[in-house]
Amino acid sequence: MSGRELFCQPRRVRRGAALTLVFAGLLVTGAATGAFPHPGQSDRKTPTGAARAADRHEDVAKAAADAMADGKSPMEAAERAVSRSGDRWAAVYSEGEYQEFEEALDGQYTGVGLWARRERDGRIEVTKVQAGSPAATAGIRKGDRLRSVDGADVDGRPVTDVVSLLRGDATDARAGTTVTLGLERGTHTWRETLRRALLSTDSVTVRKLSAGITVIRISAFTKGSGDLVRDAVRQAPADGGIVLDLRGNSGGLVSEAVTAASAFLDGGLVATYDVDGAQRALHADAGGDTARPLVALVDGGTMSAAEMLTGALQDRGRAVVLGSRTFGKGSIQMPTRLPDGSVAELTVGHYRTPSGHTVDGRGITPDLEVGSGALARAETVLSGLGDPS
Repeated sequence: MSGRELFCQPRRVRRGAALTLVFAGLLVTGAATGAFPHPGQSDRKTPTGAARAADRHEDVAKAAADAMADGKSPMEAAERAVSRSGDRWAAVYSEGEYQEFEEALDGQYTGVGLWARRERDGRIEVTKVQAGSPAATAGIRKGDRLRSVDGADVDGRPVTDVVSLLRGDATDARAGTTVTLGLERGTHTWRETLRRALLSTDSVTVRKLSAGITVIRISAFTKGSGDLVRDAVRQAPADGGIVLDLRGNSGGLVSEAVTAASAFLDGGLVATYDVDGAQRALHADAGGDTARPLVALVDGGTMSAAEMLTGALQDRGRAVVLGSRTFGKGSIQMPTRLPDGSVAELTVGHYRTPSGHTVDGRGITPDLEVGSGALARAETVLSGLGDPS
């Protein structure tokens, strides 16, 4: 729903538990924003490394082209070639899936504007309706029960399956296509046919707690989210701490994660990375707020660019990190467009935190392991960090 290099959320997670009603599987690009070089376009010449990346992509593209010439599925041929590569993060996406990712880069998604959860009895309940969305226009409210989608009963189904039905994943549904919902409110049941639309995500939300504490939640690093974080920091009370909530953040634009880091750092290193052996570094801008106490909340759903930000704040002593170990996605993929419009991604490099910690496959260990009640614990930690003045 809800040709460039990228830090990318793995496909198996994008299609699994990390899916929400606002699609969170975001392409995390570097080259599109100038953050990363393309293979063969680095300051240091690395012909062998560049050839390795180019060869891998060429092999997949050739398999797809040969399959098309033989009247077979290019996407299936590419998937077989990717599987043979041994690259655990490699994947192939349909043209429709990739278009959704590109929309997500702009902070947009195609859907009807519903958030939902599954209750203990298996019922699917609407938890939020986006203002101005097709669902809001139809009068659907928080607390309504979602009984069916296009005639398919959703009781007892995982929310991710419900998301897929609402989005029309099976048919790569676009904005303007319709979806019929079966709904219940009290004793009233009815059907509502909605037309999917291109909607904006709320990737950064800000709220105030007691004692002047500001909570900045980043659900994904979409375009403009870094500036929203900086604005939130500037507007936060001078005598209050900040909680940066990165739980469930599946990644996003690397440039935006660096901008977010710049809100809390006065320049310096954010991360290093390599692309087939060519070493690079990402730096924060000078002038960030280094005074206010800061706690970062993370969990197993904190991934990719969100892990990069967490690692920078932790390694540089800027934040106390609370929660559970992060996902461990620290690789860089390069996409290749195939003859039928599908896209193949192959890993070309990895990134490290300022202290040289490798994130891929390991994740980031928080300073304090916290399960439930993480936000309350963050408030306690902030009170112990004292007055920033």
